[in-house]
Amino acid sequence: MNSRVVIIGGGAAGFFAAITCAEAAPGTEVILLERGPQFLSKVKISGGGRCNVTHACFDAREMTLRYPRGEHALIAPFKQFQARDTVAWFENRGVKLKTEEDGRMFPTTDTSQTIIDCLLHHVRAAGVNLTLNCGVDAVKRRADGRFEVFTERRASARRENESDEQLAEPVPGAPIIGDKLLLAIGGCRTPALGQLAVSLGHTLEPPVPSLFTFHIDDPWLRGLAGISVATVEASVPDAKLCENGPLLITHWGLSGPAILRLSAWGARVLHEKNYRFPLHVNWLPHLNAEKLAAILQSRRQAQAAKLVVNSSITPLPARLWEQLVLASGLARDTRWSALSRSAQHKLIQQLLRTEFQVTGKSLNKDEFVTCGGVRLSEVNFKTMESKICPGLFFAGEVLDIDGITGGFNFQSAWTTGWLAGQAMAKAL
Repeated sequence: MNSRVVIIGGGAAGFFAAITCAEAAPGTEVILLERGPQFLSKVKISGGGRCNVTHACFDAREMTLRYPRGEHALIAPFKQFQARDTVAWFENRGVKLKTEEDGRMFPTTDTSQTIIDCLLHHVRAAGVNLTLNCGVDAVKRRADGRFEVFTERRASARRENESDEQLAEPVPGAPIIGDKLLLAIGGCRTPALGQLAVSLGHTLEPPVPSLFTFHIDDPWLRGLAGISVATVEASVPDAKLCENGPLLITHWGLSGPAILRLSAWGARVLHEKNYRFPLHVNWLPHLNAEKLAAILQSRRQAQAAKLVVNSSITPLPARLWEQLVLASGLARDTRWSALSRSAQHKLIQQLLRTEFQVTGKSLNKDEFVTCGGVRLSEVNFKTMESKICPGLFFAGEVLDIDGITGGFNFQSAWTTGWLAGQAMAKAL
């Protein structure tokens, strides 16, 4: 009788582990179970539908610095399979990646379907048994070291390559028996999602959201929705958080890489604050107060008759500059010649430290990342096998690992999936 591996979760980590294991151990029966109606749903929507596959950071230690949770645990895994290996893996299978200015890497086709098609093709070619609409109620480790996987009794459960008229009907109440079990169920957004790991002896770090945007109710800001600034410095002084990067003004507040990174590094502390805190934005981080004062003084001399609201400082968009000027207390009809010393000081303060009150968060329920998951000290990161329950493996966001935006969360999924797949194949 062939050995059998059961993988729970049809996302990036689960697929990578399935392909790796099946290719490394031909003849092994690999079963992949997905609770939802489609595989790789997060891959499909990531990066605005383009799929930010990884990041062009090819130094393992440097790469780990992008993970608020998991930095030290990922050092050894990235030395075995890092971003360069991900690029090679896809290119060897006909998918070329390109690098954008900020280091993010996407397929040259600019569509996530290219990545999905590649993974589906190779998981089928490897002979992996795929089943959709098949949630798992419970798992149990038997005395002989194998696992019993109890699936939900859904009439809609079917093999991925079967038509709706050919539904796969498991024997009611009969568990799937596996020699090895991999949990790649994604982020434990609620404690219930992590109960499979808990039932096998593991501890969950409490899950809270990461990579979210900030709700801000200032009317003048809402009127600027759609405007972006290439580089700002955003900080949460109460939490000692500070990030530089692009910022996007939205209908509900602020977003963009600078804000998302703040939310990642501050996931727990901002949760403790119930997402209500002061936020400071420096719109011109390349200038200090002295240099900015010199620029404003030169405007007074060279453009004395011009209205202050009509003379934006590069690189601030004109509409944003206008609102910042008004928010500093200057009247709309103020000319540079009439800019007093005290008014100039207030304008400088506004430009270098606009204060907002954050009143909540927004997140994409399908795409957002969670902070929390299986406690890292309970996992062997050379193999991704449990230290508590032999034969049990983990990959992806089910672990208490999360990265900042930019392809880092996918890279940890590829890496941990590959390691788990290799280790399961060798252990059979």
